[in-house]
Amino acid sequence: MSGMDQPSRRRRLLVLAVCCMSLLIVSLDNTVLNVALPAMRREFDASVSGMQWTIDAYTLVIASLLILAGSTADRIGRRRVFAVGLVLFTAGSVLCSLAPGLHWLIVFRMVQAVGGAMLNPVAMSIITNTFTDPKERARAIGVWGAVVGISMAAGPLVGGLLVDSVGWRSIFWVNLPVGLAALALTLRFVPESRSERPRRADPVGQLLVVVLLGGVTYAIIEAPAQGWNAPPVLGCALGAAAALAGLLFYESRRTDPLIDPRFFRSAPFSGATVIAVSTFASLSGFLFLTTLYLQEVRGLNALDAGLHMLPMAAFAFLCAPLSGRLVANHGPRPSLLVSGVAMGASGLLFAAFSAETSTPLMFTGYVLFGIGFGLVNAPITNTALSGMPRAQAGVAAAIASTSRQTGGALGVAVIGAVLASGTAGGADFATATRPAWWIITGCAFVVLVVGAVTTGPWAHATALRTARELQPSPSVPAAPPQQQPQQQPPGQAPGSRMDGGLPPAPGPAPAG
Repeated sequence: MSGMDQPSRRRRLLVLAVCCMSLLIVSLDNTVLNVALPAMRREFDASVSGMQWTIDAYTLVIASLLILAGSTADRIGRRRVFAVGLVLFTAGSVLCSLAPGLHWLIVFRMVQAVGGAMLNPVAMSIITNTFTDPKERARAIGVWGAVVGISMAAGPLVGGLLVDSVGWRSIFWVNLPVGLAALALTLRFVPESRSERPRRADPVGQLLVVVLLGGVTYAIIEAPAQGWNAPPVLGCALGAAAALAGLLFYESRRTDPLIDPRFFRSAPFSGATVIAVSTFASLSGFLFLTTLYLQEVRGLNALDAGLHMLPMAAFAFLCAPLSGRLVANHGPRPSLLVSGVAMGASGLLFAAFSAETSTPLMFTGYVLFGIGFGLVNAPITNTALSGMPRAQAGVAAAIASTSRQTGGALGVAVIGAVLASGTAGGADFATATRPAWWIITGCAFVVLVVGAVTTGPWAHATALRTARELQPSPSVPAAPPQQQPQQQPPGQAPGSRMDGGLPPAPGPAPAG
């Protein structure tokens, strides 16, 4: 917060509710859209790559702008950026419902995404600055993670009901009442907060991030149809490689980089980034394949497809708050290990045992994936913020959110490309998707291994070192004149910890 006084418990819960509302509409838009893909494909006579772009145009823009939104909010005010994001997202939803064609829909999805990029990382930063006690913060983040489960549960059902009764355009109307209510509550209850040490804008770094993510995704999506040697595909791939090299060179030499390389000296932070990419690549690929299979192979309508996916969503919803309590009491390791095993077992059922051909096996796979996904969100967020000063909360949360959205975009791109290549070669749906299920299984294995490596005593020690490195220098003008080593940083509540709740010596993995 900008002052030393902390809000009451009632107001803190209201702030959490407002932040969760923003997460709900941003997350709901992906799960609702997945169920509507076949209807959109029929109306617009779109290809598989066209359907991929309706999802990836949204996730790519969000991924590209999240860090910019987080640092801007730290600089000019988190509530201000959050409110503007709600306005843009709601307006973009109205435009999507009026789209006259596929290309216009993709453009309007990008408008939505600009608003969405201002919501999730800023909301997480607001939560971090509102809930200063590490255990209370972990529980709040558990509730936050449960909202993703709610969107998974409600999205297929609401989307299926709306698509079958009103039409696919109505799925965007759901955002209007939620967005307007969240805006009113934000202006009334969410306090303004800023970083005590705001970072300068980095337009060059931002441009390089856009080129990197956009180039990689375009090349992956369009390569099956155009070929890897096609000039647009090859040009985007080379442009992405050049952007990555430029980003590594340029950012390491800036005083206030868009992505601070020091963050990645914390093994828990780096691990959370890898786990987020792997998890959300698995989720987006899983939903993409499942939706197309249920409606185009099994011939189910949108509502029935949503009902089939309910077990996965229900277990994700139930496990998210449980994971928050586990992280608060035992650190992130138990949640990450169980998550990796559960999602890996789910992918293996489809990859090795053709679970989609057997209804009991298929539902078992859905339940296992829901358990794994429900457990993984809270430890991702908590470990990403471990060791980060509250003044850097917006940027750290933005990088974690960027990892999620990047994973989602890459998952749809890679899985869709595998499916398109398989069906173009004459294979049926089940055969064409077999390599895709192995990719999803491999992503879950990454969650298991990286989760084990980055939550032990060695990783915990790197987080402690990073926390000390990232502490604001006493010479910064905004800092108070006292130079004692144990002083509280500006704007931090008495009794809260600069290191996000890390204990002073290596031990169990940090919860905050």
